[in-house]
Amino acid sequence: MENKEKTIESLKEKIDVSNLPNHVAIIMDGNGRWAKKRFLPRTAGHKEGMERVKEIVEVAAKIGIKYLSLYAFSTENWKRPEKEINGLMKLLVQYLRAELNTLHKNNIKVQALGDISKLPLLPRIEVEKAIEKTKNNDKMTLNIALNYGGRDEIIEATKNILKDVEMGKMDIEELNVNTFNKYLYTKNQPDPDLLIRPSGELRISNFLLYQIAYTEFCFYNIYWPDFREEHFYRAIIDYQKRDRRYGGI
Repeated sequence: MENKEKTIESLKEKIDVSNLPNHVAIIMDGNGRWAKKRFLPRTAGHKEGMERVKEIVEVAAKIGIKYLSLYAFSTENWKRPEKEINGLMKLLVQYLRAELNTLHKNNIKVQALGDISKLPLLPRIEVEKAIEKTKNNDKMTLNIALNYGGRDEIIEATKNILKDVEMGKMDIEELNVNTFNKYLYTKNQPDPDLLIRPSGELRISNFLLYQIAYTEFCFYNIYWPDFREEHFYRAIIDYQKRDRRYGGI
């Protein structure tokens, strides 16, 4: 334990607090495989994954990350067995009920990315309650992607733009990158600077497709339940070593 604490302190000292990513996105992947490897039900993996959510949210806020986006449940995840979906929704409710007061006390704003109207009633109520209670907080924004799909987000944004054009609220000639951004779930937020994906998979799985045009990627060959504070720090340090040119020289 002592060696682990020394490692964490050493990593924290290497972080340049003047060059932190404003927005970190994480694809929380590998819960089921983590459980299978241990001959446990998939729900055990999701439960352990929720513990990592608590840890990483706390760590991100502590070092000064302004926006943290967590990919919790995709539009494709409805294809999973009903028992697993129900378990995930139950964990979401448990997390919000257990952590909301702490999130609020720590000045963290909760926002949802995705169409939460399609969630079961109880999870939807808890998400809406969290959004309302924390709406004026400004230390960090915690985006929880629920029933989220990057392609769906772009299509929905396009539909809403067309509606506004038809109603005379917007001139089509005004459409550009900045105005399009205002129709996304992440409106008024900076694009992710860093996207982290544990589990060993090397893909983005329909997450924030429009927003990650110039995002730096960091992939880990461990499952999300094994992703700890030190891994988060290593990802930040790796990010800070990169030269972000945005198409320039």
